[in-house]
Amino acid sequence: MPTNTSLVVRRFEPTGTPTGPTVLLVHGFASDGHTDWIATGWPAALTATGRTVLVPDLPGHGSSPAAADTSPRGLVAALAKSVSGTGELDVIGYSLGARLAWELPGALPVRRLVLGGISPVEPFGAVDVAAVLDFASGGRLPADPLSAAIARMVTAPGRDPVALAACVAGLRQHPFSPAAGQLSVPTLFVGGAEDPICQGIEALAALVPGSELVLVPGDHGAALRGAAFRAAAAGFLDAP
Repeated sequence: MPTNTSLVVRRFEPTGTPTGPTVLLVHGFASDGHTDWIATGWPAALTATGRTVLVPDLPGHGSSPAAADTSPRGLVAALAKSVSGTGELDVIGYSLGARLAWELPGALPVRRLVLGGISPVEPFGAVDVAAVLDFASGGRLPADPLSAAIARMVTAPGRDPVALAACVAGLRQHPFSPAAGQLSVPTLFVGGAEDPICQGIEALAALVPGSELVLVPGDHGAALRGAAFRAAAAGFLDAP
């Protein structure tokens, strides 16, 4: 585990000599590396192809402490620091992890990028953070459906509601605003065919010249857990 950061980073090694760049897996909001990646079989599948795999917990998620700077820039900086010195990387991000991975090529030597479950707009823009925190401290569930969904997510067992609400606040202040020319590395976009969060992902992929787009079965959760996403990502990373 790296010693130059407070983020928890789990490392998985192939049985033989690595056959390609290390793969960094970046999880989604109100989740952690174990839930999104390890429990769904990703490190095992990737190490079987000869890849070293890094699975961090983002700030305020899982076993990693909260960060003072919860803006996208702050989260990306913490993530980049956690794996600095690793060398060239392939990156797979999902949901919030994909939104952060969009900015990682400016901070790390990224060779290829897989962005799964990504929204082309800022998904936290309309969240009532005060109402979410009120619910976390015993108040009523927020009236609007989006804030209510976030409130339930941050108060799930094992989560830190205050840290996660701070993450939402930081993201809201710097909304995701993708534009042409921001990404130049080979990129694969993956969306669940029944996932409303990915609605408009085609327009996002059009901003990245030469990118690929694959729709896989399932909604936001099922797409991540499904074999089709793993197969598409592995094939893209191993392509000539």
